[in-house]
Amino acid sequence: MPPKAKYTREEIVETAFRMAREKGIESVVARELGKELGTSSSPIFTAFKNMEELQEEVRKRAMSEFESYIGDATDYTPAFKYVGMRMVEFATKEPKLFQLLFLSSKDGDKGYSILLNKLGSFMSFCVDIIQKEHDITKEEAELLFQQTWLHTFAICVLVAGKICTLSLEEISHMLSIEFQGTLMLIKSGGYSEIQVRKLK
Repeated sequence: MPPKAKYTREEIVETAFRMAREKGIESVVARELGKELGTSSSPIFTAFKNMEELQEEVRKRAMSEFESYIGDATDYTPAFKYVGMRMVEFATKEPKLFQLLFLSSKDGDKGYSILLNKLGSFMSFCVDIIQKEHDITKEEAELLFQQTWLHTFAICVLVAGKICTLSLEEISHMLSIEFQGTLMLIKSGGYSEIQVRKLK
């Protein structure tokens, strides 16, 4: 009969989440987590198979925190811009959680489309919003999401990495230009690939 855990899974995840929030997911190692709990690492491995399983639970907890930022998006208009603004706010206020969710090098050798697919319900939520607000097809909404998310992501990297500080007005302006420009291009049907060629 396995020994009874001194701490519940939820308590361990909460402590690990707090560590990841303050110092990054790399700080969540068995010895340090045991210290935070005031015990050895034994209760961790009673509750979890390994540290990878625990870290995955921390990622899920971090995603719940992110989703709390955008959960009321449909109460605002334009809702998709609100999502973008809140994503940047999340990166500003929770840089370590942003890095955990969106800057993991675990799948760094994968393509952009695979990265987008990992967004799962978040992407579907945004695509639905775009379709409803702008009367475009699902394929057009997906393209619009892909382009504007990349732009928003870049802004988030700047603020999460403390590379620069941006005001709400600056962020709003940047998101508006990118979104409106991409939307007009899609609706015009005039998109074409521009090839780079050497001048003669």
